[in-house]
Amino acid sequence: MADVGNHLRVAVCQINPTVGDLNGNLQLALTALAEAEEANADVAVMPEMAITGYPPEDLLLRPAFVADSRTAVQEFASRTERCAAVIGFADGATATKGTTGTKGTKGAERKYADQVEHDGEGFGYKTGVWNALAVCADGDILGIHHKRHLPNYDVFDELRYFQRGDLPSILHNFAGVDVGLTVCEDSWIANGPVSQLGKAGARLVFNINGSPYRNGKMRVREQVICERVAETGVPILYVNLVGGQDELVFDGGSFLVTPTADGPSVTLRCERFTPLVDVFDIELPCSPSLNGNWPVVRPMSKPRGSNIAEPLTGFAEQWQALRLGTRDYVHKSGFSEVCVGLSGGVDSSLTAAIAVDALGASKVHGVLLPSRYSSDHSVTDAKALAANLKINTLTIGIESAHQSLTETLLCALGAAGGGGRVHLGDLTDQNIQSRIRGLVLMALANEHDWLVLTTGNKSEVAVGYSTLYGDTAGAFAVIKDVWKLDVYELCRWRNQQGQMVIPETVLSKAPSAELRPNQRDDQSLPPYTTLDPVLRAYVEDDLGVEQIVARGLGDPDLVYQVCAAVDEAEFKRRQSPLGVRLSGKAFGRDRRMPIINRYRGKGPALQ
Repeated sequence: MADVGNHLRVAVCQINPTVGDLNGNLQLALTALAEAEEANADVAVMPEMAITGYPPEDLLLRPAFVADSRTAVQEFASRTERCAAVIGFADGATATKGTTGTKGTKGAERKYADQVEHDGEGFGYKTGVWNALAVCADGDILGIHHKRHLPNYDVFDELRYFQRGDLPSILHNFAGVDVGLTVCEDSWIANGPVSQLGKAGARLVFNINGSPYRNGKMRVREQVICERVAETGVPILYVNLVGGQDELVFDGGSFLVTPTADGPSVTLRCERFTPLVDVFDIELPCSPSLNGNWPVVRPMSKPRGSNIAEPLTGFAEQWQALRLGTRDYVHKSGFSEVCVGLSGGVDSSLTAAIAVDALGASKVHGVLLPSRYSSDHSVTDAKALAANLKINTLTIGIESAHQSLTETLLCALGAAGGGGRVHLGDLTDQNIQSRIRGLVLMALANEHDWLVLTTGNKSEVAVGYSTLYGDTAGAFAVIKDVWKLDVYELCRWRNQQGQMVIPETVLSKAPSAELRPNQRDDQSLPPYTTLDPVLRAYVEDDLGVEQIVARGLGDPDLVYQVCAAVDEAEFKRRQSPLGVRLSGKAFGRDRRMPIINRYRGKGPALQ
């Protein structure tokens, strides 16, 4: 190891802001800064858009919001002392250039217009708003840097809101260490800003992020940053947001990648899905040597005996995402308690278990809504689940409402048709029951100031196996992005975490909506072992009917019918509540299909 040339104490601040809560977010940042100051840190690094929350979406179209964001970051800067801070915010048309502080010369006025501009790296819009970071210390803003590469894929829509940064990359010196600064996507570009900072003499790069969770995303992040370190030979500290925002979940997991003799290596990784301020000593050599890891990283707060937090994978990380997303949606919406309709089935059982882990048993209320078609085991299974979770329950039978509404409709239909009606149509009768249940749950929510959690899974949402204004009525669809087969696996994973909370009888019985005698899901749908692979191929892989058949996932008739059902259910999905995003193709932000859509690919009718 080469002789140590510089020592830098860095506070990694994974904070959980709320979009639009500028004052609340400012206080979060100041609290984190105070922890960094107390630990004698040289610099506190906070995430992308920490002042505004991410993504602010069309709030950025309001000049007052952008101006207030700038005011908030100035207030933050005025409260800094010896410990410097790097923080993300939305910057307006008046930008501070270079390293001129707000106590010095005011930044030049920048005119903008609603028009497209082209440069050597692509195109963007002259919005007059930038995704920015500020460097603050000693009561002042020492410099502002604008994000240069704006993602416009996946869930990102930054070209709609931001103008590309065009200010030159400038190094900032923290405790004798020249550090380069980048915002999120800027570190994903080969031979881009990080490479330029390395050539300019950066010995360390800070990359601040608002990177939302999806399955496997942590591995992708680390791989990309390893590529930048290999390209430049400069260590990179990646600092990420944490918390839920609508359907998005930001999972934290900040990390440092350093050069080693064996190639770039992760030498620091913070915990995921939790806000934290972790302080580390980073010792940089005068002349980098690859005989070992460099820089040397030592934890100074919350020591774990290791710089590397335990990794989360598979269903463990999915559970944490579902828990955090549910908790923050409820709390950030101004609520504290929820109710769940408990049917004794696997979907409502999983939803209730996640809610309890997210909010606590006393904040979750189970509602049993048995009908004439409910089996005895549905009621006993729901009560057993509630006992395991230690939640209170309320039982409200819907038979009298079902009978009364049926009689009212039969009377009206008979009068309209000039004769008596004996029965309602089967589908009408099933939907009435579901809608009565939705009405009762919403009434209880109104009465007690609860939020209703809906229980539909991704397989049902995909093919429209749900009732508008019935089982889709509610505020948040916790497992909306969980395929049915994965619902079972998540239940089994949860049962392995010490205490069995979801009864085995729930997992072993055939799934049923119980809206008619002896009903089972596989009477209306293919078995889930057949259905889910076809849906994954169509929804997440964007394959057509012929391609799915070629994969051996089903015969042409079955595949065509499943794909057509997905397309025909788009109108239902647009009216259903949002839920936690787990995959890279969740319904909503990721998969955006027209409601009126007659394209069906090459099905049997076209051959």
